[in-house]
Amino acid sequence: MLHVQNELLAALARTLDELHPGAGARAAFEKPKVAAHGDLAITAALQLAKTMGQPPRALAQTLVERLQATEACTRWVAALEMAGPGFINLRLKPAAKQQTVREILREGPRWGHKPATGQRVIVEFVSANPTGPLHVGHGRQAALGDAICNLLQTQGWQVHREFYYNDAGAQIENLTRSVQARARGLKPGDPGWPADAYNGDYIADIAQDFLARKTVQAADRSVTASGDVEDSDGIRAFAVAYLRHEQDLDLKAFEVRFDQYYLESSLYSSGRVAQTVQRLIDSGHTYEADGALWLRTTQWGDDKDRVMRKSDGSYTYFVPDVAYHVTKWERGFAKAINIQGTDHHGTIARVRAGLQALGIGIPVGYPDYVLHTMVRVMRGGQEVKISKRAGSYVTLRDLIEWTSKDAVRFFLLSRKPDTEYTFDVDLAIQQNNDNPVYYVQYAHARIRSVLRQWGGDEAQLAKADLAALDSDAAQALMLELARWPQVMEAAARDFAPHDVTFYLRELAAAYHRYYDAERILVDDAPVRLARLALVAATACVLRSGLALLGVSAPDQM
Repeated sequence: MLHVQNELLAALARTLDELHPGAGARAAFEKPKVAAHGDLAITAALQLAKTMGQPPRALAQTLVERLQATEACTRWVAALEMAGPGFINLRLKPAAKQQTVREILREGPRWGHKPATGQRVIVEFVSANPTGPLHVGHGRQAALGDAICNLLQTQGWQVHREFYYNDAGAQIENLTRSVQARARGLKPGDPGWPADAYNGDYIADIAQDFLARKTVQAADRSVTASGDVEDSDGIRAFAVAYLRHEQDLDLKAFEVRFDQYYLESSLYSSGRVAQTVQRLIDSGHTYEADGALWLRTTQWGDDKDRVMRKSDGSYTYFVPDVAYHVTKWERGFAKAINIQGTDHHGTIARVRAGLQALGIGIPVGYPDYVLHTMVRVMRGGQEVKISKRAGSYVTLRDLIEWTSKDAVRFFLLSRKPDTEYTFDVDLAIQQNNDNPVYYVQYAHARIRSVLRQWGGDEAQLAKADLAALDSDAAQALMLELARWPQVMEAAARDFAPHDVTFYLRELAAAYHRYYDAERILVDDAPVRLARLALVAATACVLRSGLALLGVSAPDQM
């Protein structure tokens, strides 16, 4: 029905422009709040009445009369009805809804995708420091980032996935001291154990492998241990590589990939940080005070100016962030999206201010940010806070092992990123309709079971006569299918993969209602083929939606 809606939208835009030049830009359809009111709703009369100097109902009546005379409405619309203060409800002919099935079966999983635009976007996500296993918060970020990348690709964007990590600084020094202490035979609680050390069992594993002079291979490096407990530099390099390897395993288990790993240390070694600082000084937006170098970030909306270089000569952490985002811009990414925890909220204004102060043409508001809250984990009715592997938090791999990759992905994407979320392990392993991912996957498996029972050539379904799809249940399911392109578009625009989870649950519910209302494998061959075409199209959209979330669509359960 995509081309049907496009025809009707074009007719609405032309009609509005005829009534008031420029008004066609406001042409849009909405989903009626009450399904019984119609298939599509038009609110243009309410929005344009004041501009056009007419009462909303009078304008709505004129719109109805003009639209009824258009070729598109004659072909696809059964009724146009004015309601309330100026709403217009539009009821489609069954043939219009049936076009959705034809389009889906013809285009397959790319139905509703937009052609490539040539525009490039960089999405930075996970970006965990290599100081320990990935925790559940990283898992939420990984699921968000991967799904947002997938959604942007459906809208024609060329997407670059990047993992930026801090391989220098205080946390890495803490890691080094922790491993070194373990290598010396110390353990948490012993005299001489560093106060700020990492206490998880993984630290002992790193120390043991370092002493054994093992080689560790990560996606971006390979390091062989010297085995010398006094070799701090060697311990640092080995520990970082070891944990990068562990994170690689976490990401592999979660089926998340990256196009590039970007090292913070490279910003220093390449001179980019020093260059960025000098450019900011040259811009005239810095000043010296209390022995420190400051940036006037308040000129760009920050609540106070920020220190760039401390009195001891070291840089504050937002300085390399500014340098890093300059590289994104210089690499040709006109759009950049950062997915980070809400604890990074304070960095947004200062990073954007630094980019504006440079005066190199970066647009205001660059980059975009998607901030997410942390995740609580419940198991057996109690909150789980400790992981033996990590020592102080639940790891992503723990959660996957307790449930499944599919459950973790779907659950972590089922709420807006900035809302608190409690992951219920017990619910995630249930095989019933209370478990949302099971509910959606079961709808797909149920359809595949029907198609197996039929045993025919599914390719012929694209040519089926769909006239028999005229029942209320069939039309409701086709309307739900028709929403998919708009759902993808809005979810990509708003960085909102949770909208996809909501839609998939609604589509699964519409299918289950249809299945309960009409027998599919009936004796009448034309009716049977029509109904099989409808459910095959439904399976295609369910599979496509789950794939965007990184969730499998099993053929049997």
